[in-house]
Amino acid sequence: MKKFINTIKNIFSIEDLRTRILNTLWYLLIFRLGSFIVLPGVDPARLSGQSEGLLGLLDTFLGGAFSNASIFGLGIMPYISASIVIQLLTVAVPYFQKMQKEGESGRKKLNQITRVLTVFITIAQSFAYLTTTVPPEAVMIDRTFFTISSAIVLTAGTIFCMWIGEKITDKGIGNGISMLIMIGIVSRFPTAIVQEIVSRGASGVIFTVLEFVAFFFIVMGVIMLTQATRRIPVQYAKQVIGNKVYGGQRQYIPLKLNSAGVMPIIFAQSLMIIPGLIAPTLADRSETAGTIASAFADFTSPAYNILLAILIILFTYFYTAISVNPNQIAEDMKRNGGFIPGVKPGLQTSEFIDAILSKITLPGALFLAVIAILPSIASLLGITRQFAQFYGGTSLLIMVGVILDTMQQIESYLLMRHYEGLMKSGRVRGRSGDVVAA
Repeated sequence: MKKFINTIKNIFSIEDLRTRILNTLWYLLIFRLGSFIVLPGVDPARLSGQSEGLLGLLDTFLGGAFSNASIFGLGIMPYISASIVIQLLTVAVPYFQKMQKEGESGRKKLNQITRVLTVFITIAQSFAYLTTTVPPEAVMIDRTFFTISSAIVLTAGTIFCMWIGEKITDKGIGNGISMLIMIGIVSRFPTAIVQEIVSRGASGVIFTVLEFVAFFFIVMGVIMLTQATRRIPVQYAKQVIGNKVYGGQRQYIPLKLNSAGVMPIIFAQSLMIIPGLIAPTLADRSETAGTIASAFADFTSPAYNILLAILIILFTYFYTAISVNPNQIAEDMKRNGGFIPGVKPGLQTSEFIDAILSKITLPGALFLAVIAILPSIASLLGITRQFAQFYGGTSLLIMVGVILDTMQQIESYLLMRHYEGLMKSGRVRGRSGDVVAA
């Protein structure tokens, strides 16, 4: 406890770090306040309440702003959708590939294209959101005027959220976009804990304690999945420039066990909503369609979870393939005079990296699938649905990843000022580091 207090003192004794933390808290407060401001012309008492399915997942990311019909109803999600589209285009379209290789100028161009695409995606999603989420009885003004004005407000709200995220990245601590998603998820965590404790009552104290013990070990497992890497040694040749010798160092390429991050779960859950939407329309015509509809309407059903696990495994391989390019890694190593001991530069290096990546992706995909279906298993064991969402899945992975990244940045400030790090046992390693020196 004494070490923890000293660490907090050290953190706030660094003026730059203190300012960044306060800026982050201020921007997050603005974001949370905007989540409770309802769109003009909407009666909050007549809203339908918490959404289910994929809409419920979005509502979890936005901290209830989606179901509240707030001015931040779409939040930062259109920007994430635009970022995913641009990322896929950099893999498939040569024009975007060239832009990505242009360095800082290319990155600025891609960011500008992402912002413009965000506006168009937000406009399209705002009309769909107003049509499907806001019930007609909750609108107190002319429906046409409400739809047009609210679409403008929602678009402005998303742009403002994007601005807040960029400000957190520039003047705060951590990645701004990730922080906005995490604060939306964390905002529901205390309520979920209270509901779980109240539902158990005094007679269920032992079971409640066991729940929190299980939750602790699940969090440890997610941290292991997030941090686990396969380090490939890279030796750099010595170069004599003038009277000095450069290079000759051994570094490592850390290939992550889960290179795809949380994206496979998001993609899989997005597709899982489609059978649940189509099957009910065919339920009256076919008994089989009715069975499918009932299976996909319940996220705890075996059919739902088996198909979800299979999709996650497939998407993990797909997203790893487009996010990690062994050919590019091999070319960069060859250009910088690096080589893997015992492997020839060029094609053999690319094949070697690809083989290792294929081997470590399978256990990572299986582990990710298990984490994704843990909330449904927790619900079957009698845990409330609100608290079960934090037993795995997208929510827990995002929370752990963002917290680790933020801790890594804070520790880097402490180490630069010659203070002791956050962890006595060793350095905190986040997701941002690409090469770890030996």
